[in-house]
Amino acid sequence: MSAAPHRSPPRLSTLVAIAGLAALTMNIFLPSLTSISDWYDADYALAQLAISAYIATTAVLQILIGPLSDRYGRRPVIIGALVIFILASIGCLLATDIYTFLAFRMIQAAIATGLVLSRAIIRDIAEPAKAASMIGYVTMGMSLAPMIGPALGGWLDHLFGWQASFAILLAAGAGVLALVWVDLGETNFHRSSSFAAQFRAYPQLLKSRMFWGYTVTATFSAGVFFSFLGGAPYVAETLFGLTPASSGMYFALVSLGYMGGNFLAGRFSQAVGFNRMITLGARCSFVGVLVAVGLFSLGVNHPLSLYLPMLIVAVGNGMTLPNANAGMVSVQPHLAGSASGLGGAINMGGGAMMAAITGTLMELGAGIWPLLGAMGASALLALLAAALVQLLARRG
Repeated sequence: MSAAPHRSPPRLSTLVAIAGLAALTMNIFLPSLTSISDWYDADYALAQLAISAYIATTAVLQILIGPLSDRYGRRPVIIGALVIFILASIGCLLATDIYTFLAFRMIQAAIATGLVLSRAIIRDIAEPAKAASMIGYVTMGMSLAPMIGPALGGWLDHLFGWQASFAILLAAGAGVLALVWVDLGETNFHRSSSFAAQFRAYPQLLKSRMFWGYTVTATFSAGVFFSFLGGAPYVAETLFGLTPASSGMYFALVSLGYMGGNFLAGRFSQAVGFNRMITLGARCSFVGVLVAVGLFSLGVNHPLSLYLPMLIVAVGNGMTLPNANAGMVSVQPHLAGSASGLGGAINMGGGAMMAAITGTLMELGAGIWPLLGAMGASALLALLAAALVQLLARRG
């Protein structure tokens, strides 16, 4: 059996599985961060690098993934990334100290290939408006993974310890590799002449105001969520006294909201237009943060005062991100892989910074407010960037 390029496009469910595994890897062990910290006798800020440094590594890799797939094809790059992911998952399970664990955790970021190339594959086979709708449906399907992931991870931590989450990731990686081998045909039939040529294409993208508009909007929209990732585990334990299992159940509300927003994107993006959907989503997210600020200002210190407003934020993100990503890869269609990779790198780089800053601020002992402040700032910047996209689109 060889990895010679099959020529049939993959089923939508295969793209959901690839992207879903990437999403699951980011947050299945989120309720276990304090358990990991205790296991290795490490500070929370160090253990939290399993999130923020992972996101940063993802950002760097996305710069390479797009050009690699534009040069050598989507299929071989995805297969290679899955093999690396499986080996890294084994390393996480066997690590005997926090630094070895974090090193293998960074290598796990190879699975970000699934997020980048699921978008590029859709752009290979669909026009921009339809691509936005398809990305919305893929993201809706993949959001099932992070919806059940934290709840499953918290339950596994309670029964078997935090390592069980990485055993699940190992098994899932093997299953997705088998699915990709059988179903994912090559969709990139217009290969670039060389790998270097793809990097030379980056200035074309960086000079595009529309590319920057879509990318900055996506970065700050996702930044709200990454800020939440950076601070929520700490808040859940220290402020609300939640166990990993109960924290995971609350986190499922956030993923449910994201899935709802993805459904709206998939259902209405073609009819409404993806630029308008971006703006509507950014407004929704900003309102969600304002609701949380209002509840805590009134002294309603309950987990639902954070998680229910985050559901509203997630609905907005679910509307904004598929459309911003579709716009990003449609600015220069022949550079869809590079656009997805470069845009994703900027997105993840900003997310890593937001998660790291928020995680560090939470240890200052100011309660919920550093988390809400970071989320609010990011939501406001996303709203302003969405307005810029609308302005640039009207000017043509």
